[in-house]
Amino acid sequence: MYEDLIEKTVKSEDVYDGCLLHVKRDTALLPNGEQAPREWIKHPGASAVLPMLPDGTVILVRQYRYPVQRVTLEIPAGKLDAPDEDPYVCAVRELSEETGYTAEKIEKLTTIGTTVGFSNEYIHIYKAEGLTPGEMHPDDDEFLNVVKLPLAEAVAMVRDGRIFDAKSIVAILMANDALKK
Repeated sequence: MYEDLIEKTVKSEDVYDGCLLHVKRDTALLPNGEQAPREWIKHPGASAVLPMLPDGTVILVRQYRYPVQRVTLEIPAGKLDAPDEDPYVCAVRELSEETGYTAEKIEKLTTIGTTVGFSNEYIHIYKAEGLTPGEMHPDDDEFLNVVKLPLAEAVAMVRDGRIFDAKSIVAILMANDALKK
């Protein structure tokens, strides 16, 4: 199915091999028989989690994001420690590290391809409920604040652009839609 759209890798080279990102430059055979360069970022994947309290309050984190040079409001998230790590395990870890909370119930909402034009990163998005507070223990290079707000306010912040992070938008809107059903 869709064979007329498939590109095949002819050649692949590593351009940069960093701690998080691995930049590749490939030559792809196009469906019309021509070849074209494809530069892309290999990523181990990530998990994100939307913590929700029984009253509909969501727990987000405020942090500075260097690539966009601004402070963001996001759901807790982090990269998989290895490409074969269970995304659920990663979600549980990130919830605890970034917010201090543990959850009785964590359910998968969806998986998204973050930037399919230049990266193979997938983020597995979860919702956490039955929360018990605890101590945050972020990574040494992570500086963040926990922010609690009503889900309706988070939805409004998505709609007016104050929350612009894609994984957070997806999680907040999916959780809001689920409450309406």
